[in-house]
Amino acid sequence: MDKNTIWAIALSTLVIVVFMFLQTTVFAPQQPLPTEVTENTAKLDTATYISESTTAANQPAFIVTSDIEETIDEQTITITTDKVKAVFTNRGGDIISYELLEHIDTDTGNGVEMVDNVTAFNRACAVSFGDANSTIVDELFSVEQPDENTVLFTRRFDTFTFGKRYTFIPGEYLFKLEILVHSDAEAIALNTDGAAYTLRTSPQIGPRFDPKRNRYEMRQFISFNGEKKKTINVGTKQFKSYEREYIWAGIAGKYFEELVVPENTTNMTSEPYYSSQVEKGDYANAQAFFVRKPFFGTDMSDTYYLYFGPRNEKDLRSYNTSENNGWNLSNIRLTESMQTSGWLGWLENILKVILELLYKVVHNWGVAIIVMTILLKLAMFPLTKKQSMGTLKMQALQPRMTEIQERYKDNPQKMQMEMSKLYKENNYNPMSGCLPMVFQFLIIFAMYNLFNNYFEFRGASFIPGWISDLSAGDSVYTFKKDIPIISTFLGNAIRILPVIYLASQLFYGKITMVGGTATGSNAGQMKFMMYGMPLMFFFIFYNAPSGLLLYWTVSNLIQMGQQLIINKFMAQRKTELATQQDEKFVKNNKKRLARSK
Repeated sequence: MDKNTIWAIALSTLVIVVFMFLQTTVFAPQQPLPTEVTENTAKLDTATYISESTTAANQPAFIVTSDIEETIDEQTITITTDKVKAVFTNRGGDIISYELLEHIDTDTGNGVEMVDNVTAFNRACAVSFGDANSTIVDELFSVEQPDENTVLFTRRFDTFTFGKRYTFIPGEYLFKLEILVHSDAEAIALNTDGAAYTLRTSPQIGPRFDPKRNRYEMRQFISFNGEKKKTINVGTKQFKSYEREYIWAGIAGKYFEELVVPENTTNMTSEPYYSSQVEKGDYANAQAFFVRKPFFGTDMSDTYYLYFGPRNEKDLRSYNTSENNGWNLSNIRLTESMQTSGWLGWLENILKVILELLYKVVHNWGVAIIVMTILLKLAMFPLTKKQSMGTLKMQALQPRMTEIQERYKDNPQKMQMEMSKLYKENNYNPMSGCLPMVFQFLIIFAMYNLFNNYFEFRGASFIPGWISDLSAGDSVYTFKKDIPIISTFLGNAIRILPVIYLASQLFYGKITMVGGTATGSNAGQMKFMMYGMPLMFFFIFYNAPSGLLLYWTVSNLIQMGQQLIINKFMAQRKTELATQQDEKFVKNNKKRLARSK
């Protein structure tokens, strides 16, 4: 490697390091001072929550408790099914913990906590009278439990009784919430700032993640209007309205989500909100708000279906047909909330079916990835070979193409005719090298999205002790303390798979460069592509999901073997082309000699 190439790689790496340092330190969003002294924990201690809870001071004026209201003690209520464990507080009748029993959080060892970042002033399924800016109802409610899967919270205010009833069904991640209002006398008006009330999801969903280090995790606001899905990545310190019609909406992470489905969307305003404000420590919320239109009357009963669970097809598709779920819901199409490759979704589904069939045979997702990669590379080998041979033929024709371009540079039409004639005489199609490349790119894009988001990879072990979770980076050792600068960019884990990936990229680049004839600046560019780009991708993909890196690494290894075979074919073809050129040259000389006589 020459001196200029080494400098180019070194400077490129320095630029990446400096950029990442500035992005995560100097230009990092400034967080407000924590409102609480307590540290964030992935799972809320209900006893701690009760002790810190206080009544909000700025409730709307008409929310005045009755003088005859009996004394109510603060308490928690737990409902447990085979799927979830939900903990409620009678302060506001809200959810303060919602644990998915079948999905383990690898950091805590408990079920995934869907109600995260709870504070005394922000809880899951909390209601605020008025618009999304209003403070949540923080009064103590009476509690009734007619059965083990139902809980009703009620509170008598000055002119009406307000209630919230939750109903669960075993085997379901989706539960029902009813918002109830009853006036004993004349009709009442619930209308503050153009809204009767606002319902919200939990402040955050788990598992907890560090957005600075885990760039493959995210939080999204999702909305579906019956025809199209809209997905918005939630940033930091945002509070925005989404001014479009919807039949359901919510907040999603990479593998879990919270969706709210109003039974009667005509009662809702067309402005759900999403928020990523920082309310506790330095961990931003990711929360959706749903505003109910003003109400006038004596009795109100609004029903919502809420899905707090995994973002996977197996559980979401049951709500497409009524016979497959306990709520008899149909055609609400919660599967639209899943991440797909967009217009390449059909290809992703085909690859997913192949992957699942392989898993049924090998019973290991890592092995299934390897076998699937091998099969795909074998299937695409003829296209890869054709592309390489087409490139070789184009190189052989390049001198004559240059001659034609120079001769007819002032006559484009004639140039095109001569080029077409040249292609036809040599049985060459200039598009033959493009189509295989396009097809390979389609496969790469679909595979990237599949391996980066496939739910079944979460917690799936390939090699215990090294690749224990295909949805996360591999790890052989994790430092207990942060290492200055390095931890900021790469985290505290020592990973081997990215190193293997880097080595495979470098060797593959070396093999593809065999026989290259680029000179001057082109030679420098090719060397940078061979050495510099793999090094850049090493930093970018260091914390990538190991399932994704496993696919890329195995793909590189197979491509190296295929390229060695292709190189042999190309060497043989070069010899044949050279022989043909020599024979053609001799033949032309004989013709010229014959004419001269």
